Amino acid sequence: MSVQRPGPPPPRGPMGGGPPGMTMVPSAEKAKNFRGSLRRFSSRLRPERGVAVLVLALGIASVFLTVLGPKLLGNATNLIFDGVMGAQIPAGVTQAQAVDHLRATGQTRQADMLAAMTVTPGQGVDFTALAQLLALVAVVYFLASVLSWAQNYLMAGVTQRTMYRLREEVDAKLGRLPLSYFDRTSRGDLLSRVTNDIDNISMTLQQTLTQLVTAVLTVIGVLAMMVWISPILALISVLTVPLSFLVTMVIAKRSRPHFAAQWKSTGELNSIVEEMFSGHELVRVYGHRDQAISDFDRTNEVMAESSFKAQFISGIIQPALMLISNLNYVAIAVFGGLRVASGSMSLGDVQAFIQYSRQFTMPITQIAGVANLLQSGAASAERVFELLDADDQAPDSDKPVPLADPSGRISFENVRFRYLEDTPLIEDMSLEVLPGQTIAIVGPTGAGKTTLVNLLMRFYEIQAGRILIDGIDTRDATRADVRRCFGMVLQDTWLFEGTIYDNIAYGADAPTPADIERAARASFAEHFIRTLPDGFATKLTEQAANISAGERQLLTIARAFLADPAVLILDEATSSVDTRTEVLIQRAMAQLRKGRTSFVIAHRLSTIRNADVIVVMRDGSIVEQGDHEQLMAAHGFYYDLYQSQFAESAE
Repeated sequence: MSVQRPGPPPPRGPMGGGPPGMTMVPSAEKAKNFRGSLRRFSSRLRPERGVAVLVLALGIASVFLTVLGPKLLGNATNLIFDGVMGAQIPAGVTQAQAVDHLRATGQTRQADMLAAMTVTPGQGVDFTALAQLLALVAVVYFLASVLSWAQNYLMAGVTQRTMYRLREEVDAKLGRLPLSYFDRTSRGDLLSRVTNDIDNISMTLQQTLTQLVTAVLTVIGVLAMMVWISPILALISVLTVPLSFLVTMVIAKRSRPHFAAQWKSTGELNSIVEEMFSGHELVRVYGHRDQAISDFDRTNEVMAESSFKAQFISGIIQPALMLISNLNYVAIAVFGGLRVASGSMSLGDVQAFIQYSRQFTMPITQIAGVANLLQSGAASAERVFELLDADDQAPDSDKPVPLADPSGRISFENVRFRYLEDTPLIEDMSLEVLPGQTIAIVGPTGAGKTTLVNLLMRFYEIQAGRILIDGIDTRDATRADVRRCFGMVLQDTWLFEGTIYDNIAYGADAPTPADIERAARASFAEHFIRTLPDGFATKLTEQAANISAGERQLLTIARAFLADPAVLILDEATSSVDTRTEVLIQRAMAQLRKGRTSFVIAHRLSTIRNADVIVVMRDGSIVEQGDHEQLMAAHGFYYDLYQSQFAESAE
C-alpha cells in the first residue's frame, strides 16, 4: 500500500485578455462572491475611517472646483464678447435703443442675441475685470490640483497601512498552517496569493477608491452644470453615453475570441520554447530539430494571426468612441450656435457646455474601468481570504511540559496515522529507541519512512497512540521545544542566497566565527570552502548553483553540526552525489552521529549496515527490526531487499 497524500489543486489556466480601449484593462478572473469579498475587505478599512472621510471631503472639494472652472471661463468669454459688441454701439445709445433699432430694420436674430447680453454702448472689453476673472480661474484650478494631490497622498497612506496589516496577518497565518496545507497546495499558487494577489489588492485599492469617488462626483457635478446651462443640450450629451457603451460591447465581443486564441497560442508557444531549450541536447541527439522548428513556426503563425485580428478589431474601439464624441461636439456646436443666435444662451455658456461634454464621457469610461479593476481586486481578495480562512494546526498545550536537555530516548507506542481518513497508512506501530542509537529506516517507496519522521517532528498529528521524547508525550510539549531537539540533513538541500558563513550560521543563535569554522572542519567542508576565492564570505547564488551538489550537502551537514541536536535525522543525504563525495559525507555523518540518537532513511542498504537497529517498513507497518546480521540470517523481507540491490549492482 502506498502513501497517499492529498494532491495539489488543478493548475489554473492563463487569464484571458480583453480588448484595449480608453481606460479599459485586460479581463481578469472574477470573484465567485463579489459582494461578500468586497464587504469583507471593506471592513479592514475601519481603522482608516477618519482618513477615508477626509479623502472623501477632499475629493468633493476638488471636483467642485474642477467643475466650476469651465463656467468661470465661460463668464470670461462672455466678458470679452460683451465688450466687443459694446464697442460697436455708439456712445450715448442705450442697449434697449440698439435692440429696438435692430428689430426695426428686420435684424431679429441679432436683436435677440443683443438683448440677452449685458453691454455698455461705446465701451470695449473691461480688461481689469477680465484679468481678475482669469486669475480666479487659475486659483480655482490650482486649488483643485492641490486638493487632488492631497487626496491621492492620503489614499496612498491608507492603502499601504492596510496592506501592511494584511501582509502581517498572512505571514502570521503561514506560521500557523499545518504541513498538510502545504502538501495539498501548489507552491506557485501559494506564492501567488502571498505576493501577486496582495499586490493586485493594493493596486486596486489605490486606483479604484480615488478614481471611483472622483469619477462619480464628476459625473454628478458635470451633469448638474449641463442641465443648469441647457437641459436640451444635456439630453443630447447623455444620449451618446449608451451609444458609446453599445459600440464598445459589440466590438469587444467580436475581439474577445481572438484574444482568447492569442493567449492560448502564447501559452503553447512558451511551452514549445521551454521544452525545446530545456531538452536542447536530446532534440539534437534524436534528430528532431526540424520537427521542433516546424512546431514553433506553426504555433507562431497561429499566434501572429490571432494577435493581428485581436489588436485590429479592438483598435476600432477608440476611433469609434472619438467619432461619437466628435458627432456630439458637432451637435452641441450647431444647437448651441442656434440658441446663441436666438438669444436663449450666451456664447460663454456654449463654450462651457462643450468643455463639460468633453469631461462627461471620461469619468464614465473610468467607472467602467474601475468596475473591471474591482472584479480583479475582489478575486484576489477572495484568494487571500481563502488562505486566511484555512484551518490552523492544533494549538499547543495550555500548560506545556518543558523539554530541557533531552537525552534522545524516543518511543512510539501503538501509533496510528492516516493522511486520508479512509486510507490506512500506519496502524498500531510501536518502536523503542535508546539514547545514542543509530536507527536505520528502510523499505520500498511509499512504505511510510518519511511519514515516520514527519510524525516525530509533529509536522502531522497522530490519530492514536503516543510519541515520547525522554518519556514526555510530544503533544504535551510545544512544537518549538520538540523541533529544537532535532537536526535534519535532507536529500534536497536548502541553502538561501547569502554567504556560506550565513548559511552555516543558520543552525544556531549568534554563533561565533570559531564555531562556524569548527562546524565546517567537522563536516569536512572546510577544505573546499578555503579553495573558494572569498572563502566563508563566498556568496551563494540562487539555489546555490555556483557550488556542486556534494558541496551543498556538506554545508547542510555543517549547519547540523553547529545546531548540536540531541536527535539527528538523515534522509537520503547521499543519494545524489558521486562516490568520492559520498565517502566524505559518510565520514562527516558518522562524526555527526557520535553521542546522539540518529534516524537514517536510506534506499541504498549498503550505507546502513553498521546501524544499531534497522527498522524495515512495509505498507506503513514495521515488519522486521534488528541489526544487519540478524535480518540477513532471518531471510525475510530485508534479505530480499538487500539481495535485489546486490543483484542489480552485479548486473
